[in-house]
Amino acid sequence: MFVLELTYTAPLDAVDALLPDHVAWLEEQYDQGFFLASGRKNPRDGGVIIAVAEDRARIEELIAADPFSVGGVCTYRITEFAATKTVPELERHRQTPG
Repeated sequence: MFVLELTYTAPLDAVDALLPDHVAWLEEQYDQGFFLASGRKNPRDGGVIIAVAEDRARIEELIAADPFSVGGVCTYRITEFAATKTVPELERHRQTPG
């Protein structure tokens, strides 16, 4: 499981210009089962995505295709973690310690 933290590197008007494409990209990732939750940070200086994938390389591929990345309006910080405890709805993503 991964926590993806976006930090805007451009003014909000530049971010907002790419927002419709970014939202469409998000929907694709949800449809493919990669993203579990996402949203803006408060204050609005970026966002957070909770994601699942087979490995970090796959996450990096996904991020590279984000219109925000392509447009150069944000940077990503990727944190990988083992979800050893989850709510029942996320049980299929639970990992055993080891």
